[in-house]
Amino acid sequence: MFLDGDGRRCAGLVTLPMAGPGSRAEFVRGPGTAPLAVTVVPADRTKAAQAAVLAVAECAERVGEPPCGGELRLTGAVPVGLGMGSSTSDVTATVRAVADSYGLRLDSATVARLTVRAELACDPLMLSGRPVLFAQREGRVLETLGRALPPLVVVGCALGGGAPVDTLALPVRELDDEDVRAYEGLRALLRRAVATGDAALLGEVATASARRGQQVLGHPEFEALTGIAGRVGAVGVQIAHSGAVAGVLFDAAAPGQRQRVRDCLRALAAHGIPATRTFTTFTTTKEILNGPAHRGVDRPAGPDTPRRPARLPAL
Repeated sequence: MFLDGDGRRCAGLVTLPMAGPGSRAEFVRGPGTAPLAVTVVPADRTKAAQAAVLAVAECAERVGEPPCGGELRLTGAVPVGLGMGSSTSDVTATVRAVADSYGLRLDSATVARLTVRAELACDPLMLSGRPVLFAQREGRVLETLGRALPPLVVVGCALGGGAPVDTLALPVRELDDEDVRAYEGLRALLRRAVATGDAALLGEVATASARRGQQVLGHPEFEALTGIAGRVGAVGVQIAHSGAVAGVLFDAAAPGQRQRVRDCLRALAAHGIPATRTFTTFTTTKEILNGPAHRGVDRPAGPDTPRRPARLPAL
């Protein structure tokens, strides 16, 4: 919880970027059909369906045509329910596809506004790659933190056995003035970490934020994860604010990273914490899948890639 420019309390988050999995949307308009007559494949993507209806209304008004229905097809490979932004990925792709069907390109602020209306809260996937403090329930940027995060190597893992998290079932904790002061303090440190490229300071901020988040999430593996990070020379840990996906953070500029990654993977296995993907936060992403270190390159999801349920093989 942070303070916006008017001093008003506002929930916010910073997204950790990961290249690779994504969503693809194709929308075909049905001129003359009812505005709400949008069919979706797969049929369970209700948030994307709502986004299509909202985007059609927005775009039709801009081009001076009556709104209509249509068919939306979604494909992708973002695991569901782990805090990896799968819903926002679907909805953002949907809004852009609808706009494309009208020959329009919507600005990121409009996409964010429609995305929040469709799913109540979203990640800033529709923005540029710059790190931002983002008000996920309002779809607006509270602060642009800088050009890029300090270069990190992230050893991904799944807490709770990789089971999806029902965010609506999480306990609600009312934050007080002390919480806001603490988060504003972390915000100042994060701003400095980005400005100076200080990966160690960024790791401290991420770990402190993850620790405070445990008051709601309560992952039983949290202390083991932070202990592993300390023993293998990591700068900290990160945990999704509403899911079970986590990562051990390393300074990409520090020497000996491959050995540290190997040590981390062995330690995670010894504690029964499944490793998922090892990746970097900078452009030329290299990744390591499920265990022994080897060189590989991210391969984007193809248009025929089905959405897989959130279980470990999907990671």
